[in-house]
Amino acid sequence: MSEAKGYAAPAVNAPLVPFDFQRREVGAHDVRIEILFCGVCHSDLHQVRDEWGGSVFPMVPGHEIVGRVTEVGAHVKGFKVGDLAGVGCMVNSCQHCPECNEGLEQYCDEGFVGTYGAQDRDGTVTYGGYSNHIVVTEKFVLHVSEKLDLARVAPLLCAGITTWSPLRQWNAKAGDRVAVMGLGGLGHMAVKFAAALGCEVTVFSTSPNKEADAKALGAHKFVVSKDQESMKSVSNYFDLIINTVSATMDLTPYISTLRLDGTMVLLGVPPEAPQLHAFNLIAKRRRIAGSLIGGIKETQEMLDFCAEHNVMSDVEIIRMDYINEAYERMLKSDVKYRFVLDLATI
Repeated sequence: MSEAKGYAAPAVNAPLVPFDFQRREVGAHDVRIEILFCGVCHSDLHQVRDEWGGSVFPMVPGHEIVGRVTEVGAHVKGFKVGDLAGVGCMVNSCQHCPECNEGLEQYCDEGFVGTYGAQDRDGTVTYGGYSNHIVVTEKFVLHVSEKLDLARVAPLLCAGITTWSPLRQWNAKAGDRVAVMGLGGLGHMAVKFAAALGCEVTVFSTSPNKEADAKALGAHKFVVSKDQESMKSVSNYFDLIINTVSATMDLTPYISTLRLDGTMVLLGVPPEAPQLHAFNLIAKRRRIAGSLIGGIKETQEMLDFCAEHNVMSDVEIIRMDYINEAYERMLKSDVKYRFVLDLATI
């Protein structure tokens, strides 16, 4: 075993504090990464507060990890010491079910192994990226381009792939009309990706004050969802809606903006079931779907696209000892658009 330093939640709702723990030694198929930056995801907050149930403590959160390879196992072929690398929301899966065989490890029949707070295949509990290094099997390690700002790459490993995957699954392409609901950590990446793919991008918001920010990120249109006339202007208009909102809401007005065979993809998880009048689906053969993160192959495709098109997250870099304050600010949506930990400050 090797010594590691991190920050952990010792119990539910407890502040994160410094935490010393052990990582496994590098096996034949493993890669050790010195973590340089780690994004702060809203799911980290949900987990340390056990809002989804089943949280395991002490918990070292963090699944938006980027850094540099410091050691590789004897059978590792795709990485060498000194390479930039990333780790997202998964560090393992069964690797033999139909989904895993198709590169869809996020839908593993036996359940993928989360980067933190999960039981790995060997029975140990995983610790995440709020730490100085991590050991991961090569199949779940990603290549990161030297051309990109590493701190701004970190959120791509969750917020990025969560929005990239539905855009690819529903074949968003140049000329398509794509709307984005919610302009936070996920939403701002959905806008950037859709614009880079050549789509006409619209942002739905309850606040007119976000229009300038939406346009700066690449949106072509802005619709205030509380304004009935503004909503009427996009009736039967969109091919695809990426819904990143996690608040309980009535979906009916938004569904009405979809064209024939249009789809709304749900990425957020509201505390209560959303409202919807079925007629609005039936009338235009519209669809509601859900999407998780992407598989390893798709995540690598996204990172390569980002390197080619210079797409990165907008971030605020923080010290490790600021994490508890960052959580409180995150609850107030007081960040544009993702906190990123500088692990040199641990």
